[in-house]
Amino acid sequence: MTKAPTPTADTVRRLVRSLLRESTAATPGPDVRPVAAGGEHSAWWVGSRYVLRLAPDREAAARMRREPRLRDLVRPHLPVTVPAGVAHGEWAPGLTCALDVVIPGGTAEEHDVSAVGEADLAGLLTGLREVPVRQAETLGVPRIPPRSLEALRRMAVPAAERLAVADEFDPAPLLHFTSPGAVQLAAQPGTAVLVHHDLKGEHLVVSADGRVRGVLDWTDAAVGDPAEDIAGLALAVGSGAAVRAATLAGYGVRPCLRGLWLARCDTVLRLTDRLDGRDDRPLPLLRTQLRRAWEAILLERVSDLRDDDADGQA
Repeated sequence: MTKAPTPTADTVRRLVRSLLRESTAATPGPDVRPVAAGGEHSAWWVGSRYVLRLAPDREAAARMRREPRLRDLVRPHLPVTVPAGVAHGEWAPGLTCALDVVIPGGTAEEHDVSAVGEADLAGLLTGLREVPVRQAETLGVPRIPPRSLEALRRMAVPAAERLAVADEFDPAPLLHFTSPGAVQLAAQPGTAVLVHHDLKGEHLVVSADGRVRGVLDWTDAAVGDPAEDIAGLALAVGSGAAVRAATLAGYGVRPCLRGLWLARCDTVLRLTDRLDGRDDRPLPLLRTQLRRAWEAILLERVSDLRDDDADGQA
């Protein structure tokens, strides 16, 4: 695979001018700067109004090309803003770029989500469940089989013990999560919905008052296990808020607990990979996500969640 060129401020500035069909001679061009948050795409702020995303490889380019149509499909179903595209093109042979309007606000890494914001997240989960799956698949959105929570648990146990040696994590709660428990939380047939599949903190636009105003980056969307988005929310806003939002959205005990344990196992594995040099994500972020995912959820609170097998979601 040909390595993508490294974008510079000058190349980004010229690219933006081309996308906006502006002259390259009259002015020095817009102010551009890299977006600090990590992610699959190289992203640049363009002034205060736009953000430019650059696909790093052809697979990401294909996902970015279908994203505008997917956003149009989901937009009427959601109570939060989905980015609006201004222009798109190629920034290198076969590699797509997209210029979007910035949604005002910070991120879930910068602002805590309020109780009203949790209702916004519930509306997001509810809306995603209402998106017609067949229409999404017609756009090229892939169908992804649910992960094996038991297989994930088996990998997480030695990773947790490695973190204990490094004084990063107490493995006792994970060791109490047994194989029968993981099997009981297996995904149920017929529950696949459209999932964002990357609901991390940097993709949630949160205002200073704690409202969730928008959701960014729909390139990883898939038809699959709704527990994956519950897991993403656990990493972004904490286990308690994720469970409350999912419950408000009508999900019962099983998908809520499945989402939490997916998140908990994922955070243990990712932090272990980072400490062992197999992951380059920021260490403070991984530690924060670990803390959020492992927030204690009172058993009596979980037992009060609606468990309705008839609707196929619990």
